[in-house]
Amino acid sequence: MTQAKQQLTIKELTETVGGKVTPRMVRHYHQLGLLPQPKRSRGNYRLYDDTDVQRLRRIVALKQQGFQLSHIQQLLAAGEAPASSVAVMEQLRQHYQTLMRQLVQLRQTAIAVEGILGRDQDCQSVQAKALAQLRILEVEANELATHRVWDELDCAAPNHPENFQQALEHLLPDLSERSEIEVDLLSQMVLACGDVSLVPFVRLSFDALKAARDALKQGCTVVGDIPAVVTALDQTRLAHLGGSVQTLIDNPHINSAAEAEETFWQQDQWRSRLYDLPEGCVLVIGYAPSVLMAVCEAVQKQQIKPALVIGLPIGFSHAPAAKRRLQHSGVPFITTEGPQGGGLLAAVALNSLMTTLIEKPNCHCYLKGIRSLPSKNSTTG
Repeated sequence: MTQAKQQLTIKELTETVGGKVTPRMVRHYHQLGLLPQPKRSRGNYRLYDDTDVQRLRRIVALKQQGFQLSHIQQLLAAGEAPASSVAVMEQLRQHYQTLMRQLVQLRQTAIAVEGILGRDQDCQSVQAKALAQLRILEVEANELATHRVWDELDCAAPNHPENFQQALEHLLPDLSERSEIEVDLLSQMVLACGDVSLVPFVRLSFDALKAARDALKQGCTVVGDIPAVVTALDQTRLAHLGGSVQTLIDNPHINSAAEAEETFWQQDQWRSRLYDLPEGCVLVIGYAPSVLMAVCEAVQKQQIKPALVIGLPIGFSHAPAAKRRLQHSGVPFITTEGPQGGGLLAAVALNSLMTTLIEKPNCHCYLKGIRSLPSKNSTTG
């Protein structure tokens, strides 16, 4: 006997889906055609089943990712009719280009603001003149006026070295709830890429800092995915801590993410070498997404047991996927959300951890609240 599908009222539907969905929003989705018109009870109440729950969850998830309702409708339609996927991809490509233009405009504005807020104390004597010039830009909005602002600010720049710490104090978001060790890590990563907006995209497992410090104290082996990453590591500090360094894909001719990815796929010796890594090592992956994916697979099969994985490979589809898998692997990790990363950033992350361990060997600020977190995969950043 077939079991009848569970019937939900519109209120029960929104409570089941969550995500701040309201009955009013559901009715709006019906009007747009995002949700099919539901069956009605004898009392004319809307009734929903599991299919409606799943579809509404997809709509909410896509909306949270920033997709417009018109694009969500096309995406859902493409799933039902694969032949229309080409048209949807073209729509998304156009939408992406629009988003990129908006990001460029916002980034240009952010650069202008950073140019003022990021000035250290020795440059502040010229800020008043520069701000006065900014006030007249609305009236005198031309290229000459814009250059005048930067001429005022730049005139003091050659007179002294830049004070990065003061600049970061003005530009970084509120990190007062973070430990000193984590703040230093985030600061050094920002300085490595020159992008303050990196901070909200950094992800650390709750035990990452403790795992890193414990492993480094024990003189662990640090393994970089390619020679460029290993070269960027602070091997003097690593030697001071009694550690050693290895290169996974030990080919000196590899100097790009594309070459690292292709080599790892084509030559089985590097994948085999992965399984021979010493237990308790620290992996620093800054180029090939496939290396990080293989590491996650080996960890889950208990073929390797690294103390920490710094997973920052470059890429636009495989790298974000590998980073998401890392966050669910159960191993302590430091990574980013999305494509941001690179070999220098990965090396700088470890260098920061080594530096703070040497300078603050007895600091335990990073342990604050560690027992209150619910799971090993909890993240911050």
